Amino acid sequence: MQHYPAVSRLLAVFCLIALAPFAVRGAADSGTHSSKSVSHSGSSKATAKPSAHATSRTKTRTRRYFAPNDPTKGDVVTVDDPAVRQAAIDALGHEKGSVVAVDPSDGRILTIVGQKMAYSAGFEPCSTIKPFIALAGLKENVITKDTMLPIAPRRYMDLTEALAHSNNKFFEEVGTRLGFQRVIQYDAMFGLGQKVGYNLPLEQPGSLPPSPPLFGGVARMSSFGEGIRITPFQLASLVSTLANGGTQYYLQYPQSEDELKNFQPRVRDNFDIAAIVPEIQQGMLAAVLYGTAQRSFDPYGEQALAKTGTCNDERLGGRLGWFVSYADQAHPKIVIVVLLHGGARIISGPHASEIGGRMYRTLSERNYFADKNNDTGSRERAGVSSDNAVADKPSADSARAQ
Repeated sequence: MQHYPAVSRLLAVFCLIALAPFAVRGAADSGTHSSKSVSHSGSSKATAKPSAHATSRTKTRTRRYFAPNDPTKGDVVTVDDPAVRQAAIDALGHEKGSVVAVDPSDGRILTIVGQKMAYSAGFEPCSTIKPFIALAGLKENVITKDTMLPIAPRRYMDLTEALAHSNNKFFEEVGTRLGFQRVIQYDAMFGLGQKVGYNLPLEQPGSLPPSPPLFGGVARMSSFGEGIRITPFQLASLVSTLANGGTQYYLQYPQSEDELKNFQPRVRDNFDIAAIVPEIQQGMLAAVLYGTAQRSFDPYGEQALAKTGTCNDERLGGRLGWFVSYADQAHPKIVIVVLLHGGARIISGPHASEIGGRMYRTLSERNYFADKNNDTGSRERAGVSSDNAVADKPSADSARAQ
């Protein structure tokens, strides 16, 4: 085959000329794309916005902060016993509750912490009603301190253990044996459903049911206090009466130095219970040593006797935790009532006893009980004692009107 070099060269030049525009355009497009990529890559850190997902992850969460509860808010304090009040405040902390402390030898209110709750219309007493059901049962001879009552199949319990462990079945049986009328009679006799304070205008009377509660009847009324509304003042008055052997003083809350200086005990009633009180004391002591109130035990301080109470308050809602106590057994110097109310599971009688125990330990560390002995001696030498108390027992109607 014959070759023509000139023609071949001409054909190659023609092809180059024809393809040149496409090559230039492709190079331009490639440069532009590369330029944009470099530009985008170089500015991504400075101008790119984070995605919505990234924003949600890095967004600062809004936190809610609640001011701690101050149980002393609104309290009116004048001549409270400073040592007792401070011990109560420190022990209660930020709990939603109240502490009432009373001198059982004359009825003087030493302090009220959480006055709004203390002055309320009343709460279910829960198991703190049990010592007084026991008192009625002993007085009416439906039980003795050695009576063994069935609490479960082939299980029996006596009064001391029933108080120590707050056994419901035991006190349901005692209440059933007493009957509704006698239970109400003793409750009213000790001041439930009435005011127990003298010149205590904000005190509420609480209430007693006119008939057995629909739920559980007199049995549950005797184990949980079903249908009863009791105030911390009434509970302090009841336990003060147990502590001193049968004298119920009107509770008085001095509001000035003059009132404190001229303080005179006033007797509401006297009960012939001295012979049976020791039988109840054994159970209340056992509650502190190994029962439901053992968190209050102070091995180095004054020996306290106590009763706890835990239940749901059907009217107010929430849980109740009660602790009522006095110290010491031989020469009682103080009665302490702790009341807690709230929705948390920690609200209970044992937890309230822990608060009471803190009070006792603080008072012991500050030599309160030693000072109290000296103060009592000086008062008696000055002629101001429970022996000189005014017998001031009004009628039931006038007591309710106070």
